[in-house]
Amino acid sequence: MSDSELVRDWFRYSRNDLISASHLFYDLYPKQSEIACYLSQQCAEKALKGYLFSEILDACADLTPYGVAVRYPNELAVDDAIAKSTINKAQIIYNFCYSKAPEVTN
Repeated sequence: MSDSELVRDWFRYSRNDLISASHLFYDLYPKQSEIACYLSQQCAEKALKGYLFSEILDACADLTPYGVAVRYPNELAVDDAIAKSTINKAQIIYNFCYSKAPEVTN
């Protein structure tokens, strides 16, 4: 899959989450507020990944599995080398995002 195809997929998934959140909140009775909020967060996260992936694709893609699976037992094994690698990739992503917002100070 090409980078541009992956970016399109992130935005497609993001839009699907937004459609689902809207449907669950506006069209169902009783309203499904909690899952609508969850899907809204997922929409925003995926849209941001779609945007960011265009510039820092590999680092983002490598971190994606750690978004949920690492928080549950027996889902994703992590050792010191993996943790060090994920921290390095997070630093790359942070530096990129920070550079896009120069008015922010630490």
